[in-house]
Amino acid sequence: MTVSSVSSHPVSAQTPASLGFFMPPEWHAHEGTWLSWPKNPLTFPPRVLGGVEDLFTEMAENLSMHEKVNILVDTQEKAEEIRRRLELAGALDSNVHLHIIKSADVWMRDYGPTFLLHKKTGNLACVKWEFNAWGNKYDDIMPDNETGEKIAKLAEGAGTRVFRPKIVMEGGSIDVDGSGRLLTTKQCLLNKNRNPTLNQSQISQYLRDYLGVTEIEWLSSGIEGDDTDGHVDDFARFFNEGRVLCNWSENAEDPNTRVLMQNENMLRSHSDLEVVRLPMPKPLVDEEENRRLPASYANFYVANKLVLLPVFGDEKDKKAVEIISSCFPGREVVPLMARELVYGYGGIHCVTQQEPKKG
Repeated sequence: MTVSSVSSHPVSAQTPASLGFFMPPEWHAHEGTWLSWPKNPLTFPPRVLGGVEDLFTEMAENLSMHEKVNILVDTQEKAEEIRRRLELAGALDSNVHLHIIKSADVWMRDYGPTFLLHKKTGNLACVKWEFNAWGNKYDDIMPDNETGEKIAKLAEGAGTRVFRPKIVMEGGSIDVDGSGRLLTTKQCLLNKNRNPTLNQSQISQYLRDYLGVTEIEWLSSGIEGDDTDGHVDDFARFFNEGRVLCNWSENAEDPNTRVLMQNENMLRSHSDLEVVRLPMPKPLVDEEENRRLPASYANFYVANKLVLLPVFGDEKDKKAVEIISSCFPGREVVPLMARELVYGYGGIHCVTQQEPKKG
């Protein structure tokens, strides 16, 4: 188990696509997964933090059997505590790397760099987007823009090229299939609390230039309880080239039902896309604060030989496992209780960021 610090390197103004880089799909072989250990009391108060730490322990244990697990921790003392915890859980010590980089919260998908590969050489690069806490919603999480920059500088120090387009973008707002297609929502990317001076055409060009995509499917909006303004990873995910898992609901009283049907119809309007339905769990409400939580099976994470699937103690958990297993043959589906995690308005995909394997 290693501990590292950060360094810096020069940057280029050329775009990734012009140089032959693209964002590979999540199921591409990983070098590792990036996480940030939970501790923010505003996101996870004491009554839920223990459950979230247990979930992170399970995630790290499972991931470490098949790839590197990079975990951000605030201090050396915390690093030693987590090291002991993961050793007791049976994590593969040689694959766990603790980085002393302070973070405000766990949402690595949104503030961490997006990793790319070169189409011909297989060399690694990454994009460091600007992060503004989902439209300046949370002052306590704003410092994680700098957290993402420190990860980018760590990558630069290891020889990885870093691109900085200087626009606000979150990893959970996009999903790619590796063949040039990208999913996103107008509710999020066109929201004036992100990039108010950019229109849809201009944002589309950024996606093409920095992720190497050619086809962009603009879906409408996201699910109830999602405070990110409609992140696509809460309801629609690629599982192969041109094949999409899309949440659906038969509950006429659930506000999600209408918008999920609308998004599904938009996807099915493309003859070259295959759509597979993924059920929604029953609405999950935090009764103490009387607020809807964004519980969704679509917020899974595809790792080497595994799919980490959030479950909620719901009668549809078993069906979700069956569907995800059929979509990812050859990978073990690991159901992980995520009720405490979604208390913080996010899921397993939201707290992970894949680093693809070179070559």
